[in-house]
Amino acid sequence: MRHKATAEVAERAEKVFLCVLGALGGCFCAVVFGLSVSAPDWPQFLGPQRNGVYTGPPLAASWPAGGPKKVWQKTIGTGFAGPVVAGDRLILFHRVNDEEVVDALDARTGAPRWHDAYKTSYRDDFGFDEGPRAVPVVAQNRVYTFGAEGQLRALDLATGKELWAVDTMRRFHVRKGYFGAAGSPLVEDGRVIANVGGDNNAGIVAFNADTGAVLWTATNHEASYSSAVSATFGGKKAAVFFTRQGLVALDPATGAVRFQKSWRSRSQASVNAASPLVIGDLIFVSATYETGAALLRVKDDTLGEVWSSDEAMSNHYATSVVHNGVLYGFHGRQEFNPSFRAVDLNTGKVRWSEDKFHAGTVTLAVDKLVILRETGELVLAEASPQAFRPLARAQILPPTLRGYPAIADGFLYVRNSDTNGHDTLVALDLR
Repeated sequence: MRHKATAEVAERAEKVFLCVLGALGGCFCAVVFGLSVSAPDWPQFLGPQRNGVYTGPPLAASWPAGGPKKVWQKTIGTGFAGPVVAGDRLILFHRVNDEEVVDALDARTGAPRWHDAYKTSYRDDFGFDEGPRAVPVVAQNRVYTFGAEGQLRALDLATGKELWAVDTMRRFHVRKGYFGAAGSPLVEDGRVIANVGGDNNAGIVAFNADTGAVLWTATNHEASYSSAVSATFGGKKAAVFFTRQGLVALDPATGAVRFQKSWRSRSQASVNAASPLVIGDLIFVSATYETGAALLRVKDDTLGEVWSSDEAMSNHYATSVVHNGVLYGFHGRQEFNPSFRAVDLNTGKVRWSEDKFHAGTVTLAVDKLVILRETGELVLAEASPQAFRPLARAQILPPTLRGYPAIADGFLYVRNSDTNGHDTLVALDLR
């Protein structure tokens, strides 16, 4: 049902949503170009293909009574940016005191490899976490980060040495949003493309991945908290963004708009946060705040609506996954205790729904769902259209889990945002 709320409640909801952005920020089934990583890696938001799908070594179908084996854990700084893994290195983007920090750790032991930091003065207007929100990207032996104040940076993966940095907020005159910069940039074919949200046709900007030089600017779309995805339609590549205004696909080489569709709430106190999900020539886009979801078909750079509904799968911040023609994800606003459900992709029909499930994130591992609830509970369930069928449960961290996890080579890496300021990063063996 459509939620009715006062402006105050809507505004509070938006705040909460952002927190989640930690990654906050999507899913799609398409090729991501330009990433020099191996199959077991998790080098960016939502994994190798940015579709929330894990394809590494098989995961165990059950766990011991105490839950999966804990390999290591460590106290970390603040933030909602989830970790990424490339080879034997885990990259963590967080805030310690008045610095935004990038740490490289040994993925199997948690031992430090290198450390890089720069000053930040970011303040959250609503008193939420003041750490970075956007998940880092590892591509071509570089680490790309996008800080809460719009600091876009490239570091050497081996040493942590800064290669270039751009203050996008100052350069493109970006107005501070509710929660700062949060969408993870898209890296492909020598370009770093970000929904900067600047003025003078600098809503989306492409930078040279080697130097940081501006290659093109496009649209006047304000920044959202959604992360873009790569896709191919009609044999041509596209960078697909879900901005504050709605869906827009651009030619990644030139910035030319291929197609777009307005998709946003009428409420100013609202957000677009889940990433677009691309399946062949279909795009699934979803938001809450009485906006709803739509399945769109791309043909000759035009969009046709297959179905739309605010009653099927309205994602607040967590992107859904799709398996055998069925969507699995969270429906409803975070602060209203959303449901977790299965929805037929082609029709929008709800197959089943677990109400009052709490918000969280979901990842697909072959035919299993790896669900992390904000409560700190890890759930393994079948990706079944017939019913919700949990196989294992374990409380792995104190609340609140909003940052997206990384699953690499059979290991789960996840962080929480503790209300007492004792944020923790933990590594679990799910093999």
